[in-house]
Amino acid sequence: MSLQREKNAAKAFSERAGVKLVSLLVSIIAINIIGSYLFKRFDLTSEKRYSLSPTTIDLINNLDDVVYVKVYLEGNFPADFKRLRNKTKEMLDEFRAYGKNKIEYEFINPSANPDKKQREKLYRQLAKQGLQPTTYKLNEKEGAVENTIFPGAIVYFREKEMPLQLLKSRMGTAPVEMLNNSIEDLEYEISNTIRKLSENKNDKIAFVQGHGELSKAYVADIAGALSEYYIVDTVVINARLNSLDNFKAIIIAKPNSAFDEKDKFIIDQFVMRGGKILWLVDGCEASMDSLQNTNATLGMPVDVNIADQLFKYGVRINTNVIQDLRAAEIPAPTGYVGNQIQWGLQPWLFFPLIIPTSEHPVVRNLNAIRTEFISSIDTVGAKGLKKTILLASSKYSRTLPTPVKVGLEILVNKPDEAMFNKAYEPVAVLLEGEFESVFTNRIPPSIQLNKEIDFKEKSVANKMIVISDGDIIKNKYKVETGEVFPLGYDIYTDQTFGNKNFILNCLNYLCDDSGLISVRARELKIRLLDKKKVAKQRLQWQLLNVALPVVLIIIFGIIQTILRKRRYAK
Repeated sequence: MSLQREKNAAKAFSERAGVKLVSLLVSIIAINIIGSYLFKRFDLTSEKRYSLSPTTIDLINNLDDVVYVKVYLEGNFPADFKRLRNKTKEMLDEFRAYGKNKIEYEFINPSANPDKKQREKLYRQLAKQGLQPTTYKLNEKEGAVENTIFPGAIVYFREKEMPLQLLKSRMGTAPVEMLNNSIEDLEYEISNTIRKLSENKNDKIAFVQGHGELSKAYVADIAGALSEYYIVDTVVINARLNSLDNFKAIIIAKPNSAFDEKDKFIIDQFVMRGGKILWLVDGCEASMDSLQNTNATLGMPVDVNIADQLFKYGVRINTNVIQDLRAAEIPAPTGYVGNQIQWGLQPWLFFPLIIPTSEHPVVRNLNAIRTEFISSIDTVGAKGLKKTILLASSKYSRTLPTPVKVGLEILVNKPDEAMFNKAYEPVAVLLEGEFESVFTNRIPPSIQLNKEIDFKEKSVANKMIVISDGDIIKNKYKVETGEVFPLGYDIYTDQTFGNKNFILNCLNYLCDDSGLISVRARELKIRLLDKKKVAKQRLQWQLLNVALPVVLIIIFGIIQTILRKRRYAK
């Protein structure tokens, strides 16, 4: 009887196990079938680092063809670059998860070819396509070896291609922080590249001419960059009421002659109807060309008859000039060797380098921005408007009223730091809200009621950016050869500052209806180990990690043995 009971029990156990196995298989199949129709991802990280923004998801879902990404961040390189490589792959996996068959990618090692000539040929090709190489030293058995990598990608869509730089350099930033900034911007950079390749350009923007603004040659580089997003044109207002009707935004870049009231009125009504403006207006006019033949020149105040208009919109550009101890360098005499003058690079205090500190998406994680004879900006009145300081001078700066002497002696004499006591002077301001017309109660009723003019006293919700230096948008230009240098490129130090990205971000923020630029505001925190605590508690953590699992297994085995003895004893 006892044997029969054991057989029955074993049979019942086997049947129950079979039922459970079948149920499990059916459940797995059912989940997979349901999962093929329903899509949901769960991100349990505090900063949602594995979640794409709704704007990015909409962009991917609206693609009508495949985006192919060739990432050249592969090979044997330091841990920091491996981290960037892994995060890039994770981000592309997120894009592919939402885009399904619309996003494809591959990782390529540009240094894999053992043939040196073929490697260098590929390097030249990648540089020609727009990727910037980076060199690093890797410790091998035979010593330190210098290698070249291209921390970037080429993105393809139909017959078009575009470079995507994954590693973003930033002056004065530690390598770990710079890497983290690059990782933070991955979603925006990839999305923005896809957007430029896939979306049709419908919005028109224009550089205003007719008031001594920068000519086409001096805005050629930024105009080319903006043409990837918009239809770029120039416009002369010339008192024509409808001259700005077809434009979403206008750029007023470094005017040097007065605006008449008719042109101001047309610009004002452009704002009232929702038009966006990027103002780049000098408060001080000075020229480095004058210093080629003399040791000093004068910086003079600039008045182009728009002070009242900007005041009504909430800002005042002061007629002064900022000197800053954090400044761009220019060649200057450093001494004599025999009868020969020795030249070297010295900080030119009239050319402040503005390092963005704001977390606003327009300037977040940007490289330093080069300025020339920049003035300070005050925010004033204008109730109901939100005013955001985008750029400001450093902690060690000061303002000088115009007229001001601009002399080369400051390159020789060490400045007194105690005199640089005006910290963080605003130089770029974002204004958002409903603007009031500067012409309210200033025009005759007959004109105000004219249907053709259709005068508006208050704007719809709108925004504009005011910058107190026209040279921020000005690229270098060789008149003799017609060569245009990249915006922000410094011919003396052979480095490129963040001017171009800043201007692009300004226009994208002003014109961005999709909200894509808001993706740049996301923050991924670096969770680094405390090195001092690691050194102090190294032994106890090693013992804990090595010994604790062994102790737990021994305890589990003892408990299991005791329970089995009790069960079989019964």
